[in-house]
Amino acid sequence: MTGRLERTGVEDMSELKKNDIVTLTIEDYTGEGLGVARINGRVVFVRRGIRGETCEARIEKVLKNIAYAKVVSVSEPSPHRREPDCPWFGRCGGCDYRHMDYEEELEAKRRKVQNALRRLGGSDAEVEEILGAKQPTRYRNKVQYPISKDGAVGFYRAHSHDVTDIPVCLLQMEGAERAAEVLRQWMRRYEISGYDEQTGEGLMRHLYVRCNARGESLICLLVNGGRLPHERELVSMLREGVGDVKGVVLGINRRRDNVILADRYRTLWGEDRLEDVLCGLTFRLSVPSFYQVNREQAEVLYEKALDYADLHGTETVLDLYCGAGTITLVMAKKAGRVIGAEIVPEAIADAKENQLRNGVSNAEFFCGDASAIAEKLAKEGLHPDVITVDPPRKGLAEDVVSAIVRMAPRRVVYVSCDPATLGRDVRRFAEQGYHVSRCAAVDLFPGTQHCESVALLEK
Repeated sequence: MTGRLERTGVEDMSELKKNDIVTLTIEDYTGEGLGVARINGRVVFVRRGIRGETCEARIEKVLKNIAYAKVVSVSEPSPHRREPDCPWFGRCGGCDYRHMDYEEELEAKRRKVQNALRRLGGSDAEVEEILGAKQPTRYRNKVQYPISKDGAVGFYRAHSHDVTDIPVCLLQMEGAERAAEVLRQWMRRYEISGYDEQTGEGLMRHLYVRCNARGESLICLLVNGGRLPHERELVSMLREGVGDVKGVVLGINRRRDNVILADRYRTLWGEDRLEDVLCGLTFRLSVPSFYQVNREQAEVLYEKALDYADLHGTETVLDLYCGAGTITLVMAKKAGRVIGAEIVPEAIADAKENQLRNGVSNAEFFCGDASAIAEKLAKEGLHPDVITVDPPRKGLAEDVVSAIVRMAPRRVVYVSCDPATLGRDVRRFAEQGYHVSRCAAVDLFPGTQHCESVALLEK
């Protein structure tokens, strides 16, 4: 039987049971976008809760000191609450904030970065601003659709690997949606199997689509095998159904893990790279190359990083995790010398090509692990004036932080896609004498819990 407990009437968390209905006031947000409420000082995390509102919530899970709940009705709604604009919100795990307006979403993200700096980083630096997107829908220039064993082409449900077949997504460009629909039709027509993660059987693993500002697409089929049946038919259907396709690539991935991209690639038709313009520079991008998924906001992010670097034309800049050379070549506009390092060989090949394409003469690139290259350059006595880092979600390894400190740059510009690892690394830098002097958040992922930030660390 479902109980109804007033917020002040619960003495401890052990009184709560699954399916109880409780009255809660939402006080804040978690880093994952959940509302935070309290029952006699103990925390309840509330799905679809909005700061400042009082709601009725159903308890979904009870642990020793915390509980999880979902809003079922709102008695005192926030002025920021709105009706979700996507019918798959809640079934698909992609978005977290479609129940609130963009103004409140930005504030939730600013607080997320601020809390990470203070609680995890031990820093009293203020997040100066959060720079929101002018276009909060249809902004993603890359999508990787998982394909299920029953042929669904869509996205994972939250906290699962169950694929929800989603024909329309407000985050993706329309060319990607057309490619997904063509693939569904082709798989049904020729009875092509989807991949079964449990058994390792089935052919089609992922559909990868990268689009540029002109609406052109590069399409990659990630498969559990060396070839596709009816390759020509698929290429023909994609070219006709998607439009402005620059190339179709086959990626061979027989690994029994969650890695999406392939070990080997073969071009089925057209080109194996896509060209785009970022910060006035032209980039050619292969399938494995890292490139920010929101081009317009990436320009905002990189201009902020350039501002923090404070270059005057004579400085040496080292850019670790340089990908296809985007930040490196942006920094080259105002630096005396720039050095980019990246572990992915295809990305370094793209970076070198991008350097030549843009006529940049003061840049050089090295392929290798960030920690190994940083250690090597430190031993060689390189003392860059500025070091920029844009690491993956896991942040910097401790030996990378130590190698950076040994090179003694005047400034470290840290571009982060995860405030939690930024906070952890800020603490590591502080232990070695570098502290955050400036920080800004930039929203590259409207609708989702994710947020980029850039921090300036100085001695």
